[in-house]
Amino acid sequence: MSNPAASVVFTTYNQPDWLEKVLIGFGAQDRTDFEILVADDGSRDDTRERIDALRGQLPVPVRHLWQPDDGFRKCEAMNNAISEAAADYLLFTDGDCIPRADFVSTHLRLREPGRFLSGGYHKLPMATSKAITADDIRSQRCFDAAWLRAHGMPRSHRDVKLTAGPVLRRMLDTLSPARASWNGHNASGWKKDMLAINGFDERMRYGGQDREFGERLENAGIRGKRIRYRAIVVHLDHKRGYATEESIAFNRALRAETRSSRRTWTDAGIRKPAEAPGETATGA
Repeated sequence: MSNPAASVVFTTYNQPDWLEKVLIGFGAQDRTDFEILVADDGSRDDTRERIDALRGQLPVPVRHLWQPDDGFRKCEAMNNAISEAAADYLLFTDGDCIPRADFVSTHLRLREPGRFLSGGYHKLPMATSKAITADDIRSQRCFDAAWLRAHGMPRSHRDVKLTAGPVLRRMLDTLSPARASWNGHNASGWKKDMLAINGFDERMRYGGQDREFGERLENAGIRGKRIRYRAIVVHLDHKRGYATEESIAFNRALRAETRSSRRTWTDAGIRKPAEAPGETATGA
């Protein structure tokens, strides 16, 4: 696909079962003029084999961008995907988030110049995550609140994300007090805006790297727009082995510096200092 309407980017690391469900979800979208970039942070061969097996079943092209396993390097993987993306507009999610059939079309319909879109997710427990089959995804049963509750999901006020109709979804997005931050499991924006801030800061460790990216977009004048009730993904459960008190503290300090300095550029991004134009590399 030489000129896709969107490039969908998500990372993965040794979760081929969850990855398969996500790819099937993108294969069930109500439009097919997009590409998928799987930004792989060093998975074993079984991930590549699973992607190769699924390619022929999907109506959209899938590119597997693999990098060697050298610890948590999600930001490097996402920066590589930004550079490789063929579309002018990029959608970001995670390799454990199944998109509803209107996910891509909703992001494309609501995009605006000078804005990024901020979506949310509906988190599932492990038992429900495991219960979802390929047929449940293709039929969209896995987005039906009653079906999910019958398969182990506890009742919650957050179920409105799944039950609300189009008018209520739009109203809830307008009235929601939630900040329109960049949420890596469900966000989108223009490639040129991402390149202008030099992508993700590769110093960031597990937890918060997406928010720092969004804060630099905002510092550059790219404002967030809430679509958390209109663009829906269900989030499969998983362990979070990389989260430590040290990594969280480091990321918080880096984010605080980004906010206080109002910087837009990071030297630890797509273009390193030797490549970056001198006047831009200083940031601010």
